[in-house]
Amino acid sequence: MKTGYDLLNDPFLNKGTAFTEEERAKFGLVGILPPVVQTIELQAAQAYQNVESKPNVSEKRHYLMNLFSRNRTLFYYLFSQHVKEFMPIVYDPGIAESIRNYSEFFITPQNAAYLSVDHPETMEESIKNAAEDRDIDLIVVTDAQAILGIGDWGTNGVSIATGKLMVYTAAAGIDPARVLPVVIDAGTNRESLLNDPLYLGLHHRRVDDDQYYAFVDRFVELVESRFPHLYLHFEDFGRGHAAALLNRYVNKYPVFNDDIEGTGIITLAGILGALKISGQELKDQTYLCFGAGTAGCGIVRRIFQEMVDQGLSEEEAKKHFYLVDRQGLLFEDMDDLTPEQRVFARKRDEFAQPETLTNLAAVVDAIHPTILVGTSTQGGAFTEEIVRNMAAHTERPIIFPLSNPTELAEAKASDLIRWTEGRALVATGIPSDPVSFRGVTYEIGQANNALIYPGLGLGVISSDARLLTDRMISVAAHSIGGIVDAAKPGAAVLPPVSMLTQFSRDVAVAVAKEAIEEGLNRHPIANAAQAVDETKWTPVYRRLA
Repeated sequence: MKTGYDLLNDPFLNKGTAFTEEERAKFGLVGILPPVVQTIELQAAQAYQNVESKPNVSEKRHYLMNLFSRNRTLFYYLFSQHVKEFMPIVYDPGIAESIRNYSEFFITPQNAAYLSVDHPETMEESIKNAAEDRDIDLIVVTDAQAILGIGDWGTNGVSIATGKLMVYTAAAGIDPARVLPVVIDAGTNRESLLNDPLYLGLHHRRVDDDQYYAFVDRFVELVESRFPHLYLHFEDFGRGHAAALLNRYVNKYPVFNDDIEGTGIITLAGILGALKISGQELKDQTYLCFGAGTAGCGIVRRIFQEMVDQGLSEEEAKKHFYLVDRQGLLFEDMDDLTPEQRVFARKRDEFAQPETLTNLAAVVDAIHPTILVGTSTQGGAFTEEIVRNMAAHTERPIIFPLSNPTELAEAKASDLIRWTEGRALVATGIPSDPVSFRGVTYEIGQANNALIYPGLGLGVISSDARLLTDRMISVAAHSIGGIVDAAKPGAAVLPPVSMLTQFSRDVAVAVAKEAIEEGLNRHPIANAAQAVDETKWTPVYRRLA
């Protein structure tokens, strides 16, 4: 057992001023703490006052991250009391500044593992040192090549792995002592980092060949063997690698790619919620994807799978999808399509003038979509003209501008409600205030992956599932979409972030039940809900041995 300053400097064991007099005497803390013994409630009230006193999001985040580095239990106790308020501070969009300035602000590694593609021989030692003697149930790993909205940030992207794990714990009760953030530094193509002497990552361009895949293979095999019950979450890998890596491991280990699968799940949940409100059916929708990258194609694949699950053949389901990227509408004869794009590319002979379909406005006018989802990071791309054109051909247009941060969103919720005379069913990628229009208050759902991936992860971990399957993902989406109050005027298509802990448990139970039904649980489980509740960690101080 650690003593003295070693104990105070361990964020998993530190209680600060809440160490009892008995603990202080036993563990060498007498005289190195103020004499008053505080409760966690009083500590949290004091910490919240400090948060409130900070003048802006940046200062609030710095304070909270400092608290996180010193005392995990107090941090999560405070976070659990203010989930809705703190989410945009500790995660998206507040995390973007932390990533951009990570090297300049670096103080502590926050128990992350930093892996260098230049030194594969140190990988095992790095994982061992970062995990110490802790058993790890969950790793979030990133190579930070494609952080949504801000791009390639190399080693600075470790913040996204840390931030994801914060949400896992705050929302679903994943034990923070059993998680590990990992960044794979494969280099960076961002010139500003390569030319910055303060940048803490490798100062060379990205490795993007067999060396890269060999390194990732080595990492996955290492952590899966070292932690035999591991759930592995891939985050913000580039367009050229994300799907390839997921396909490489999905049938071997319980792995999850948030950009491909998480965004798809929450978007499907939002669409199911919207259809619950409109009374329409998914098989009657025409889906337009604007921004056919990793996230956009991941969403399309998930909605497509849902159509198939609801009885359409694969060929019939594909007819409902149109993808627009930088080339315009994607056609199957284009030679620069990714494998994920090519599946849904259209034939030119479907259109009288295919050569004109080079922009979003032209495609909307040609196909009359009923669902428009944006993952383009092109701020303002859903113009009034485009939205009014869409709304002229469908009674309840479903419009999801999902790009973030704020300046990259394709449209504002208030504009979408106004341009459609209140008929649009809207979800945004950023937090949006309610919109008042003609006497109705429209609640705007946030299609934040945080609504889904914590519960999904808890369900996999609590059931000790060998794999994460399409059926497990589908039940997660349905469990969220079913929460919508369709009878309420202006109802949101997704539940609010304020209910995050409640429906994370619902998702976890549904996923655990499905894993058991598929026979994927690696040990006997009599009751899925009980397994979930027994797995959950709560932020209370434990008595030290």
